[in-house]
Amino acid sequence: MRVAVGRCAPSLRSPWWRGAAALASGGLAVLVFPQPSLWWLAYGALVPLVLLIRTAATPGRAVLDGWLGGTGCVIAVQQWLIPNLTVFVLPIGALLGLAWIPFGWLVRRLLGGTPGPGRATAGVLLLPAAWLLGEVVRSWQYLGGPWGLLGASQWQVQPALRLASVGGVWLVSYLLVAVNTALAALIALPKARTVALAALLAVAVLVASVWLWVPLPPRTGSVRIAIVQPGVISGAPARFDRGVRLTRQLVGHRPDLVVWGESSVGFDLSAHPEQAARLADLSRQVGADILVNVDAQRADRRGIYKASVMVGPHGPTGDRYEKMRLVPFGEYIPFRSVLGWATKVGRAAKVNRRRGTHQVVMNVGSFRIGPMISFETAFPDMSRRLAVRGAHVLVVQESVSTFQGSWAPAQQTSLAAVRAAETGRPVVDATLTGISAVYDAGGRQVGPQLGTTASTARMYTVPLAGGRSLYDRSGDWAICAALGLLAVAGGYEVVRVAVARWRRRVNLPVSKAD
Repeated sequence: MRVAVGRCAPSLRSPWWRGAAALASGGLAVLVFPQPSLWWLAYGALVPLVLLIRTAATPGRAVLDGWLGGTGCVIAVQQWLIPNLTVFVLPIGALLGLAWIPFGWLVRRLLGGTPGPGRATAGVLLLPAAWLLGEVVRSWQYLGGPWGLLGASQWQVQPALRLASVGGVWLVSYLLVAVNTALAALIALPKARTVALAALLAVAVLVASVWLWVPLPPRTGSVRIAIVQPGVISGAPARFDRGVRLTRQLVGHRPDLVVWGESSVGFDLSAHPEQAARLADLSRQVGADILVNVDAQRADRRGIYKASVMVGPHGPTGDRYEKMRLVPFGEYIPFRSVLGWATKVGRAAKVNRRRGTHQVVMNVGSFRIGPMISFETAFPDMSRRLAVRGAHVLVVQESVSTFQGSWAPAQQTSLAAVRAAETGRPVVDATLTGISAVYDAGGRQVGPQLGTTASTARMYTVPLAGGRSLYDRSGDWAICAALGLLAVAGGYEVVRVAVARWRRRVNLPVSKAD
């Protein structure tokens, strides 16, 4: 073992090899997300990166390693964007990786050298906070949004989803990094192994306590919702016609609501009354309102919007939600006057979509729905706001057609499970081309998924839930707590350095005399 370590060590002294190791260590996190969804690896996926950074010779090197690790993580998790963004993937990954600079600095500061129990305890508390800070910063919609949050990798793990109902995905991310930090300390810090074991035990006790004492939302009934997934079809008219034919298959099944996927209608219904009449007639035949998604220039020429539009037996009901958070480069190009050339090297948006201004809750018979469109399901605050405003069911309309054959569809639908657990509200995730799925208020899957090769209409009995989750009531307290820890630690460090300088200045003559 000593010989092996001795042979590897010189390569890591090379800045190039060390940089490559940092990128690879950060990229290891891709394995915990769908696909391949090795969720259990999340409890140790960051250990190699932590062990690498703690050996940095200088704070500057630790900062660089942290940045490269964050860059590797971002690029690996969203590697399916490469066909669309091409050369932009690297600078975007490098930009977002900057959010992990504090993490890199703190790893060396707290775990570097031979720290005792005090620094190790600070590491277990502060390194998860620094990681969470990175996730929060890059969650800003103009920086790409909260895609690939570490906590979201636990979308199939019921104890983790119960934690999400208490503190959102942020609490799950924090605890995962705490476990990784404790494992790294257990491996590399002999003087801190007691602290590491205590931290692992504390996390286990917390998870068990939440599992035992935080109840699932009580069931209050059910509704029947149908998902219409036309599949991969070229052209908006053909896609619309397929949606109509599939919806007719629901006649006699008595759904309470029919949901079409994102961009299922390629024209403004107010400018095409004959097609609006077709949908109204379809609503009468099926006996339910139809939530379609319009991706088109508005009739008033105000621009292209993506909008959830409810159509009833008498035509559009007036309920309309326009997408607020757009996909950078996919639905608009930031600073198009400067970066417009992106359309020539990738599949970036030819024309910018326009943003909606507010969220909407729609009445559907005896229940209320909160619509979101595609990328918006990644934002915990949007689903939480809809739940607080009284939505009984969260409805997500997606497309994902651009990314067929990649890991994107599975990553996208997994987010719906996390949003369901956070809010205590079922989520219906209807896509144009798959994967479509339904999750109950605890984040458990209801019925089968519709894969990317499916072209069908399927009914789901969606269980409704009452009450409000702790996350609904308390909001992003986990973020506030993490930032508070970092602020306290920063204040302590400032005071410590100031006191040390004062002591050196006071004792300087004595030291020279000695």
